[in-house]
Amino acid sequence: MKKNSKTQIGLGLAALGRPEYINIRTDNSIDKSEEAFKKNAFSVLDEAYKLGVQYFDTAPSYGKGEAFLQEWNQKNKHSDVVLGTKWGYTYVANWELGFYGKHEVKEHSLEKLQEQWEVSKHMLPKLKYYQVHSATFESGILKNETVLNQLYAIKKETGLHIGITTSGANQKDVIAAALKVKVNNEDLFDSFQVTYNVFEQSTFSILNDLLKQGKKIIIKEALANGRVFQNKKFEHYKPVYDILEGLSKKYDVGIDAIALRFVMDNLQPTYVLSGASNTIQLTQNLKALNFNFTLEELQLLKTLKVNPEGYWNERSALHWN
Repeated sequence: MKKNSKTQIGLGLAALGRPEYINIRTDNSIDKSEEAFKKNAFSVLDEAYKLGVQYFDTAPSYGKGEAFLQEWNQKNKHSDVVLGTKWGYTYVANWELGFYGKHEVKEHSLEKLQEQWEVSKHMLPKLKYYQVHSATFESGILKNETVLNQLYAIKKETGLHIGITTSGANQKDVIAAALKVKVNNEDLFDSFQVTYNVFEQSTFSILNDLLKQGKKIIIKEALANGRVFQNKKFEHYKPVYDILEGLSKKYDVGIDAIALRFVMDNLQPTYVLSGASNTIQLTQNLKALNFNFTLEELQLLKTLKVNPEGYWNERSALHWN
């Protein structure tokens, strides 16, 4: 993998471990059997590693995503991979296609942490990041001393980076609150997985500060769940699409690589995740490593940001498919 920035591209398994996912570009013609998904997941994991990807990110709520990654890791025994997972959501769609209702249920209780940790800990010692899945004020996780103390105990026992992931218009407020969480006068959280892309740039300042403090930053949804691609449902983004298309032609890469490169050049996080669901998408994503934007291009892309409330309202209207 070419390294011309501080950021590495990692692979997230959200689209590899379950048959339905929030993404407007999902191909519904593929074989959605569990057997086919496992075969495809292993193929993408193998190709990613061959192309230089070292960080792999999953969660119990990604259907079979955590089980697939754990089995792949045990089978290959690569010495240089870094794994990350989460706790707090349970996958409940049970591979039922067209499942009506919530596909995953959130619970930030001590019991859920203990239950999911018993499974996730089998990825040690390659497991390096253990994250609260979608920390919010509403779930009470940031004030639940019993759970926070248990996470601290896990951190001390294993040396893991304990982190949070965030979603929603108030991401930066949740991050700021998490930074204040201390156990035995030590910061509990040292990694933050955050949605950041050409549309949703509201966390730039706080993430930049965290990087200066030596915290680990993992960026998800760099492609805005597919909204960076031309789509007639989002005509209000036409000026954005024109700019992205122009850069795509200049650098001879797909829109996906343009969107990923923006994150890498503008923020320079620890990792930015590819959400590729097949090897073709993965190969296209990794082309983001082959170029850098000029300062003028970067400034232009920074002007594409939208109001975070509008962005998240739009995202919440997207369907599982």
